[in-house]
Amino acid sequence: MKELMLGNHAVARGLYEAGVKVVSSYPGTPSTEITEYVAECYDNIYSEWAPNEKVATEVAFGAATGGARAFSGMKHVGLNVAADLVYTASYIGVNGGFVIAVADDPGMHSSQNEQDSRHHAIASKIPMLEPSNSQECKDMTVLAYEISETFDTPVLLRLSTRISHSRSPVEFGGVKDIPLKDYVKNVGKNVMMPAMARARHTLVEERTKKLTEYAENSGINTIELGGDIGIIAAGDTYNYAKEALGDKASYLKLGMVNPLPVELIKEFAKKVKRLIVCEELDDIIETHCRKNGIEVEGKNLFSFCGEYSQSLIKKAVLGTENQYIAFPEELPGRPPVLCAGCPHRGLFYALKGLKTYVSGDIGCYTLGAQKPLSMLDFCVCMGGSVSGLHGFNLARGTEQAKKSVAVIGDSTFIHSGITGLVDIAYNRGISTVIILDNSITGMTGHQNNPANGLTIKGDPTTAVNLEALAHAVGIPSVRVVDPYDVESTRKVITEELEKEVPSLVIARRPCALLKQVKHKKPVRVNDKCIGCKACLQVGCPAISVENKRSVIDPNQCVGCGVCVVTCRQDAIKEAE
Repeated sequence: MKELMLGNHAVARGLYEAGVKVVSSYPGTPSTEITEYVAECYDNIYSEWAPNEKVATEVAFGAATGGARAFSGMKHVGLNVAADLVYTASYIGVNGGFVIAVADDPGMHSSQNEQDSRHHAIASKIPMLEPSNSQECKDMTVLAYEISETFDTPVLLRLSTRISHSRSPVEFGGVKDIPLKDYVKNVGKNVMMPAMARARHTLVEERTKKLTEYAENSGINTIELGGDIGIIAAGDTYNYAKEALGDKASYLKLGMVNPLPVELIKEFAKKVKRLIVCEELDDIIETHCRKNGIEVEGKNLFSFCGEYSQSLIKKAVLGTENQYIAFPEELPGRPPVLCAGCPHRGLFYALKGLKTYVSGDIGCYTLGAQKPLSMLDFCVCMGGSVSGLHGFNLARGTEQAKKSVAVIGDSTFIHSGITGLVDIAYNRGISTVIILDNSITGMTGHQNNPANGLTIKGDPTTAVNLEALAHAVGIPSVRVVDPYDVESTRKVITEELEKEVPSLVIARRPCALLKQVKHKKPVRVNDKCIGCKACLQVGCPAISVENKRSVIDPNQCVGCGVCVVTCRQDAIKEAE
């Protein structure tokens, strides 16, 4: 049977065929659909959303230690969060197979950096496979479990935005019935005290030698002979190079990118006149070649930044470009904006009137940095808004703390904001933190989380009580506001900023795109509009200007009423 599948869906199919029993992940574009598809299609696999990637990998590794094949999926920055487990899991090894899929994001389509996860594979001494199409996503997922159990190691499966989110045919294979392996207590292997870890490190180095031999001889890395230009590539760059250069080049297609072969590359180099490494992001393969005395071209032709393309490779290697038909009109840019009716808009508009410093975080609300709201001053990583605000206020003093806030979503707060709030309370800070509780993990496509009381399958479960949690960690002042009520929200935040104690404001209103949310009728503009454009300051995509007067698109407007408070002419009215 064949099916056209996303790369992520093909990985999920591979988990099913490999006999995986436990999947624990945290959503992160471009990896999210792997676990979503498992939950939707394969009821025989236990699946869950964990609070963060560290917890997810700990759950999966615990399952593997218990004898089941287990999996965890995440995006590249999520691997940083999971690294504490990953590096030591490399020393321990596995009982049941353990695979982690990490999806890199060249071009930063939905990320704050262009991190190359191959560095984590090298540093943790864990084998890494890299598929180039959906069929390989499925097949390499199955193969990863065989490698994991054969070599007693976790395995990393490296994806990218283009591989994860592109569709290609997948031929299904048989489903393995993998029995639960016996658990045998083994302190020397599973308890990483220094004495045990020293012995395990020696075994890891021996394992790397065996894996290098596997990379040389197993057939996972293949030579395709053609022209006298030699291209070494993996994943999507192999596809780009093949399309750009065709039979003008020969190819060493790498399926295992850590450890890399040596003799196979030397053999390939002898067969071509010119050897070029084509790899997005960092020069890892190129450096490996040079370290082993193999002369190659690479980053002298290509950039360290962004995605590659067929045209880019063709120009770099052959010096020629594809011909295009240019569109005569210059199209305006269309940056992403907060959706019509987004509850974050009311909160940011309230803050704009207070002229506060806003320490931001990762989520939909990061879009509050865009004009015309322009309400983020700082954003670096998941959970960083809370602890970052504490540090900012320590540096600048009490008066600054009275006009500074942190904003963080409910899912991100559970992920890594709680510990920052504990730090503020424990160290007697006076920062004001605002949780933008929209009852969902929004930016990655509406995944449930521990704060909204629903599991990955939508079943009711215990929900974290944010108010009770805040009081429990030592926050004396906790308030709840409706961000659609701009004036009330502004009043509460003003009161909290005046208090010289740590405080938490919960701006609670469900995401406007949730199916169960019932909206009001659209608001409308009447004849009192003078074209002052004050309503445009909320940055709502439902509002535009025609003939010098504001117009509200009834197909987009959800009647939130935030724009109503901006109009001093009483020209925007809620529908009766």
